[in-house]
Order: sequence, then C-alpha cells, then structure tokens
Amino acid sequence: MTGVPKLNPKFSTKRAGTSKVPIINFEVSHHRAVAAVRLLRADKGKAFVDLLNEKANDSGENEMGYVERTLGFSTRHLDDRDIRLVTVIVAGTVRWKRYIDYLIMSLCSEEKVFSNMEPLLLQILRIGFFEILKLNVPAYAVVDENVRLAKVALRPGAGNMVNAILRKLLLLKWMVRRWIRFLGKEEALKLMNWNNSDPYFSLRVNTTNGYTRDDLVNRLEDLQVHYEKSIMDEFVRIREGMQAVLQAGLLKEGMCAVQDESAGFVVSVVDPQPGETIMDCCAAPGGKTLFMASRLAGQGKVSALDINKGRLRILMEAAKCHNLDDIITDIHGDLRLYAKESTVKYDKVLLDAPCSGLGVLSKRADLRWNRQFEDLEELVCLQDELLDSASLLVKPGGVLIYSTCSIDHEENENRVTTFVQRHPEFTPQGVHGYVPAEFITDDGFYSSSPTKHSLDGAFAARLVRSMH
Repeated sequence: MTGVPKLNPKFSTKRAGTSKVPIINFEVSHHRAVAAVRLLRADKGKAFVDLLNEKANDSGENEMGYVERTLGFSTRHLDDRDIRLVTVIVAGTVRWKRYIDYLIMSLCSEEKVFSNMEPLLLQILRIGFFEILKLNVPAYAVVDENVRLAKVALRPGAGNMVNAILRKLLLLKWMVRRWIRFLGKEEALKLMNWNNSDPYFSLRVNTTNGYTRDDLVNRLEDLQVHYEKSIMDEFVRIREGMQAVLQAGLLKEGMCAVQDESAGFVVSVVDPQPGETIMDCCAAPGGKTLFMASRLAGQGKVSALDINKGRLRILMEAAKCHNLDDIITDIHGDLRLYAKESTVKYDKVLLDAPCSGLGVLSKRADLRWNRQFEDLEELVCLQDELLDSASLLVKPGGVLIYSTCSIDHEENENRVTTFVQRHPEFTPQGVHGYVPAEFITDDGFYSSSPTKHSLDGAFAARLVRSMH
C-alpha cells in the first residue's frame, strides 16, 4: 500500500461525485481578490460596481466563477461585511482612478513601467492606493495583503513590485503630512512643486586661482550656456548646459566648482579668516572645505576629516586643481573616535551633519523614497553624537558651526536646543552680519528655504565656546 500524499491545508480538494469542488486559497485576502477581478472586468465594461449585491439570476455565484477563472483559485464564501468592503473598494477606486493612476505612474521608475503594466497587477496597486489614501487602512495590512495577492495570483516578482510602489507611497504620505504640519498646506504645496521641478545648478568661481565671476561668465557665454548671476558674488546659476561645462574642462582646470549658494551661505556663517585653523568634521565630498580654504587667502589651515577614504581622495584631487592642497589636510577617521583621541583644538569647527536631505529633494529625487520616520529618529541620535564629539575639538573662545541640508526642525533647531542643554559652555550666537537678513530666523539661525529663496534648503547655527 502506497503512502497517501500530504495535502496543503491551505487548499481544499474535496470532490462530490465527479464534480470538482473549487480550490479555495486561504492565503489571500478574499475581498481584495474579488475586488481586483471586479475592477478588471469593470475596465472591460463587463461588470457593475455593485454586482455582488444583486441577488437575482445568481449574479453573485457567476461573479465567483469569474474570480476562479481569472485567478486560478476560488475565495471562500463572502459574508455581508466582505461584500460591503468589495463594494466600497471598487466604487472608490473607480471614482478616484485618474488620481490614483497619476500617482502610480509618478512613483514608477519609468513611464513605460506603468503603460506596460499587466491589468491585474494594476488593479491590485489601485486597491492598495485607495486603501492608503482614502480608507486609512493600517499600512502594514495594505502592503502585506496586496503583496501576497500579487504573488499568489501572478508571481513573486509582481509582489515585489507592489511592495516597492506601495512603500514609496507611504513615504510620500509621511513626508507630506510632516510638511503640512510644520509649514501649513499652502507652503507644503509650494515645496512639493519645487521638489518636482527641474533643478538648477550653481557654479562657484575659484578666486584662489585668480579667476573672477566675470571670467566664468565669459566662458559660459562662449559655450552658449545660459546663466543667472547669484546674490552671492562668487556664484552663477545654470539650468541647462552642465554637460558643456564639464566637457569644456572648467572644473578640471580649477576655474569653478559645482556648489549651491545655500552651502555657500553656510561657509559665510563659518566666516573663515586668514590665519585661522578650521576643522571640517564630515568634509567629503568637499565643496564647503574648498570654499573655506579659499577664504583663508593662503594663511591658515583646514583639516578635512571624513570616514570615507575614497571620497577624501577625490576631495584632495579637487584641492590640487584649486591650488589649495597646501591649505587642506585630509584626515581619515570616525569623528567620534578622533575627537576622543585628539589633543588638537581649532578656532572653528564645522559639523555639516549627515541628515535626511529633505532640503535638497529637487536635486536628489532618490532621497524621497529612502526616508521614513525611523530613519529620522536614527539620524537625530547620530547628529547628537557627532555634535558632542565635534564640541571637544573647539578651542576656548572658538566657534562650533552646526549645519544640515534639511528643512526639518527636528534635525535643526531642536538639535541645537538639546545640545546647549547638554553643553552650557556653548552659547548660540546670531548669524546677523554673516548672511543677508532674509535668511535669518527669529532665533538667529541661518535658514534657506526652497520656496522663499529659490535655493536648496539648508540650516546653520553658530555656537561660541566660553573662555573657561
């Protein structure tokens, strides 16, 4: 006698005579499975939104047959609650379809990913988007259930795509809610429009090599690259033509560097003076390091510390192009360890801290899909650690400058407030006189806003150490 094969308990294969009882898949969310098939058929004009509510002519039974033929398995019998959920999801998804499709398309890596998406996969995504945006179903349930449905009804790769796109939506929803809370709806909308616009790039002329902004402007005119002069004397802006600038060798020959004015204003907050020693704690890729070194007019030193050896090497190559390699010294290491071991103290210490990058989303579109609240919590802890370490390197009477490329209060003002509570030997000093008044907050910090100033978002605070 041969052994009886074990059956997967998730499926029923009972037979009544010669007729096969439908195979029921208990892995998937049954009301979502039915909703997906009904949406699929509604798109083809072969189903009504509330078909399951029709009791006549066995319409409900007929629809369950369509579900089995479409998905390859049956759902369990739907009770009244399930039927109501199907109707709500289908009716709402149909009502909001254009809006939902626009969002799905914008969150796909390429437009053709959306246009070539298989119909059932698209319906599953539409359901997930409607649940998140309009029903406020818990995020974990929406993601888990719709991913599972895509994997079972289609294949594992389809589930992975649903997972990726739904998580992008959740991140976007998180950021938008946060912006509306801190900025208000109108400013949040302006910010989102800025983040989705084509970015401009700024070029900073290298005065150390004897160039002036007029020299840079003349070269750009020769290359037929359109430009705008910046509020800062050393900068010009371009929207197109960066490839021409690179091919012409303007960066290689040391005429200019790519740097946003918001970063330039951070250097203005540092206010490097000839003869000073400056520590740049998280220096790479080195834009601020080079600018600070150029401000020293050949007198003084900038130490460039970074944990990434490769990025430090690139920084030093740029320093040679700008004739600043005698001023800049590179140090490979972790600030937290270096600060404990070092006996050297500096006149000024710049901590341009690792941050969420929420002020530079127009140039770093990838960041918006890699940020969530848990990341912010981790970054805040790291920022506090690095601030504590950087403070050990400041001479009595010296200045610690804390900066980020974020517009989030949690990473900016709140970090300064808690730092001063931990370190009463440091006192915030207003940035009046270092940057134009329009960039100074009520608390005396530097803050640039994409919507107010048409610059990347950035923040900086000056903290003066007591003499004792």
